[in-house]
Amino acid sequence: MLLSPRRQEGQIVLKEEFSTDPFVPFSNYNDSYENHCVRAVLPVGQLTITTEIEVLVDEEEAPSAPFPPYILVENLPTETLVYLSPSRYCQSDLPELQNLASQIVGDASWGYEQVEAIRRWIYHHVRYEYNTTYSTTTALDVVYQRVGVCRDFTHLGIALCRTLSIPARMTVGYLDKLNFMDLHAWFEAYVGDKWYTFDAVQSETHGYRVVLGYGRDAADVAMVTQFGNATLHSLEVETELLEE
Repeated sequence: MLLSPRRQEGQIVLKEEFSTDPFVPFSNYNDSYENHCVRAVLPVGQLTITTEIEVLVDEEEAPSAPFPPYILVENLPTETLVYLSPSRYCQSDLPELQNLASQIVGDASWGYEQVEAIRRWIYHHVRYEYNTTYSTTTALDVVYQRVGVCRDFTHLGIALCRTLSIPARMTVGYLDKLNFMDLHAWFEAYVGDKWYTFDAVQSETHGYRVVLGYGRDAADVAMVTQFGNATLHSLEVETELLEE
C-alpha cells in the first residue's frame, strides 16, 4: 500500500499515524522508486485502514523567464533516464502521440515552455469527468476519447513529454482544496536542472501538495496492490491547511 508521504526536499513529515481495525501486523519497505510502502496480510472480513499525517510543504512557484531549458539526453542525470521510455499507460513511441506533441508545442522554446504548452492543451481539450475511463485506459485512449480524470490527464502529459525526449513521471498524493477531494495525480518533467510540477486538471498549476510517490505511470504508484479478492467499499480523503 502506498499511504506514506515521501521524505524529500520541500516536504517534511511532522507526524504520521497508521492503524487498522481490526488490528493486523504490517511492515514497511521502500520500492524501486524509493516510495515508502506498507505491506500486510489482511484477514477475511471487513477492514478499515486509517492514516493521518501532518506535513510541512513548500508551495512550488512557476519559474519566470528565462524559462528552464531542454537538457540534451546525453547530459541528463542517470536517475532520470527511466522516465524517458514508453511505459504501460504512456505509449510515447506511438506516431499518433509523437505527431500530436509536435503540433501542440509548435514554436515554443525547448524545455519548460514545451511542457507548459502540453499541460495547457490537455486542460483545454480533455474534459474532466468521473466514471468515463477505466483502470486500463492509456494515454492514446485519452487522445481519442478526450475525457477522463486526473490519472488520464497525467498519463497523456507524461507520454507527450517523453515523445520530445523530456523525462516525465507520474506523481500521486494530496492537493489542498481539490474540487473533488480524492487521491490526486499530476506529472513532473525534468527541465533545466530539476523536476517541475505540472497539473493539467488546473487552469494554472498551484496549491500545496503532499507527495506520496513517483513512478513511470499508474502501474508504479497504485494506492493498493492486492493479491486475492478484495473490494474497496469507500475512500475518504480530508485535508486541512494549518497555519505555521
